Amino acid sequence: MPVSSQHKVYLPASARDNQYLLAEFALSDELVARYPASSTEAPYLALYQALSQKLFELADQFGLRNVHLIANGKTPVVRFHQEAYVLQTAEQILFFYNPSYHEAQHSFYDAKVRARKISLLFLATEQPLRSNAAAFHQQVTTLLTELRNRLALAELKIKVRDHQHLTYDLFAKAKGSKESYGYKLRSIDARYKARQAELPAHSALTYVIVNLPLSRRLKEQVKLDLHSSSPYLPLYQHIADHFVSACQQEKLQHLAVLANGLLPLVRNSQFDKSSQGTELQMIGFDPSAKQGQLVSDLQGDKLVEMMQLIIFATPDDQTDLGYGRFMNEVESALRRFAKAVNLQPERDDLTVRFHQHISYHN
Repeated sequence: MPVSSQHKVYLPASARDNQYLLAEFALSDELVARYPASSTEAPYLALYQALSQKLFELADQFGLRNVHLIANGKTPVVRFHQEAYVLQTAEQILFFYNPSYHEAQHSFYDAKVRARKISLLFLATEQPLRSNAAAFHQQVTTLLTELRNRLALAELKIKVRDHQHLTYDLFAKAKGSKESYGYKLRSIDARYKARQAELPAHSALTYVIVNLPLSRRLKEQVKLDLHSSSPYLPLYQHIADHFVSACQQEKLQHLAVLANGLLPLVRNSQFDKSSQGTELQMIGFDPSAKQGQLVSDLQGDKLVEMMQLIIFATPDDQTDLGYGRFMNEVESALRRFAKAVNLQPERDDLTVRFHQHISYHN
């Protein structure tokens, strides 16, 4: 393979792109005191309405067309969809949208409850997203500076997270999607510098999450004893063993295999501890762990619809050109894994999501 090809991964033209920024700050006593309760039934209504109004006025001023205020403690999850939906569960707010044409402004809060923090969600809308990512980031950070000024809170610390991901079916070509594009997958920092957008000191994460639906064909590969206390563990372990083996052959050693029905959130374990809720699971990886890591959570007492397979990139996986080589290794491992568990490219989906995150305090 030519050197230039080694550093490019060719993804199907049908790959879906998403970018969003999440800005969070603690709700201080000082800020609460500025908007006294107008009623005992909704003591925080004036506060949330005032913050929403300031946010949406600034969003209009800076040309940001899909912006939301979240003050109910729920975690936003953003996905591409041809139709716009916002769905809430006990722990999540799920935003489905198409960046090409969906615009919205919403506030989510309970006026009776004082939130621990305020989350501001900015969804990118300017296509092509990757080319416009730096400009979008600058728009948001400029808005945040002006918001801090209007709130007259010079010392307000705002945590900013820039999330970007590409999603595609590994078997898209077998299903008829022949066109593809080459990506070097440069780091966010490198892409922004190329567009004269300097980032402050920040932490960065790059990883891949693979969604594997458990089809009947997969389930039938392992004989299960439904009378045991963990009847599905042999199935999960069978899949996990093939996945880990395929990755190890590509020297991919920072892995997670999950079969618990939870949505994984990947974090740097140097800053965030692993945790688990009723819907979400925070997975911590240490990029500096040279010996590799394997996180396994296989709940053999229940049958899940889908397993999640995670491959975490380390600094060694980033070249001067980007993560193209890393993704070629990931794809090689996944194709070897797919063959080992007898997936059928024409019929089965193996959804791959390439994530890049940065975070810092503004």
